[in-house]
Amino acid sequence: MIPPVQFAINYSPQAEALLHAGQIRLDCFKCPDWPDLVATALESRPVAVHFDLHAGGPQPMAFDPDLIERLLAASDTPTVNTHLHARAADYPDIPVDSTEPAHLEAIGAALIRDVELLVDRFGPERVIVENAPYAADRGKVMRACIEPAVIRRVVEETGCGLLLDLSHAWITAHYLGRERREYIGALPVERIREIHVTGVQDVDGRRRDHLALTEPDWIEFDWALGQIAAGAWATPWLLAFEYGGVGPKFEWRSQAEVIAAQAPRLYAGVHALPEVKHA
Repeated sequence: MIPPVQFAINYSPQAEALLHAGQIRLDCFKCPDWPDLVATALESRPVAVHFDLHAGGPQPMAFDPDLIERLLAASDTPTVNTHLHARAADYPDIPVDSTEPAHLEAIGAALIRDVELLVDRFGPERVIVENAPYAADRGKVMRACIEPAVIRRVVEETGCGLLLDLSHAWITAHYLGRERREYIGALPVERIREIHVTGVQDVDGRRRDHLALTEPDWIEFDWALGQIAAGAWATPWLLAFEYGGVGPKFEWRSQAEVIAAQAPRLYAGVHALPEVKHA
């Protein structure tokens, strides 16, 4: 039986080994859009494909619709995601932290243009947009991408759904000097289709995600589950623990002991959610 909300973990050899050893439970693996890795993960569990698409550049977003369709069909992934991710390097004439109305309008229009390309091909009910992490002048993402009014405009004008990355929101709230829950509450949470979470810690002088959850993260995660259970947020089809992975980027963030310790609590919380209609 398919649960009301499915629980996923980033595919990693460590997570796969723990699964086969019976030390963790999950409904599916979350994988990048790499056909070979998707095929490998499918040998153990269903797969939720996460696409490496980035909306908001100066030129229309390029993507391979045939590849996307093949991966959707192979994995039964119901959504096509894109990141709201206008890069500072692409807008040298706009300060990265600008909230000038003209700048918000220009970048918002670029985001909408790209999301509409996906909507036109796949339909609004299959497209979701992910909030990016923002680190002010220390980062690469334009502030316009993380302004709740801009994100809401993208969602409302295109008809798509929201992929709420809690860890990204926590990082963004930190650099904006805003309280975590207040910032998240300003996002279009009534349109949530998918949620991602990891721990957030200070590493080398800046906030980083894809780490183990610490106690403050657990408190906020439990609050998020409470928002879903109470109906204050739409119920996602999937909640993914984005810890672990393959390749050099994740070598230092794929510890089996972390997965073994934290996945059961996450799985239990997700599977305790009441059955309600998805957004």
